[in-house]
Amino acid sequence: MSNSPPDSAVVELRSVSFRRGDRTILDAVDLSVRAGEHWALIGPNGAGKSTVLGFAGALTHPSSGSVHVLGQRLGRVELQALRRSIGHVNPRHPLGSPLTIREVVLTGLTGSIELQPRWEPSSKQVRLARELIDQIGLTGKDEDRWPTLSQGERGRALIARALIAEPDLLLLDEPTTGLDVAAREQLLETIDALDHDFPRLASIIVTHHLEELPSTTSHAALIAEGRIVETGLAEQVLTTENVSAAFKYPIRVGQHDGRWFALPGRQYAVVRGG
Repeated sequence: MSNSPPDSAVVELRSVSFRRGDRTILDAVDLSVRAGEHWALIGPNGAGKSTVLGFAGALTHPSSGSVHVLGQRLGRVELQALRRSIGHVNPRHPLGSPLTIREVVLTGLTGSIELQPRWEPSSKQVRLARELIDQIGLTGKDEDRWPTLSQGERGRALIARALIAEPDLLLLDEPTTGLDVAAREQLLETIDALDHDFPRLASIIVTHHLEELPSTTSHAALIAEGRIVETGLAEQVLTTENVSAAFKYPIRVGQHDGRWFALPGRQYAVVRGG
């Protein structure tokens, strides 16, 4: 068998295990994400979702098995160069300086939290930052500063920051954390629009809550106790039976107007369609 993933694979995990001391975090995980696919990693706390995302972001090496990201095998590639082709959205972005939205977006080009000393963006890069800020719905807010932004504005700014380096892979680590309902829906609309604006971009989102999935979610992986329970097309994976098994609790799963929801399994029936 070849050591290379399929040409179209953006992320490929093969028999991946990860151990920390005597504890097994992941055990024999297989996952394949291709260009243009939008994946959700779903599972209870401690299931191993963030560890899988760490592999996809070239931040973590497996204890055994192989991980290919953008055609490169971890352990045989210069990680900093690889990470520049990966956009990462983390609502816990540890920025301490009062940068403007434009400056925050531009840090996506240097892969840094703060502005790099003596680094000056080109006029083309500044123009691209402004276009992305408009695209994510923050027109006219280029000079608004980080400490004054709402959590929802920060989330959208971080999406623009992730996109400015024109990545092939976008990772979203619980991006709606701390948002109220309106801000959550605005952020999800921004994520959904990426499917049209960047059709080849692959994405992986980690969340605990089905209602926080973008409507463009095409595939899903259910993770429980360090193993993949089910993986494949979202509509085939995110079923009442599968989700209940992963969370070890009766959960009724359904869709309404293209969005997922979950309800207590003992009280409600599954609802499908509009």
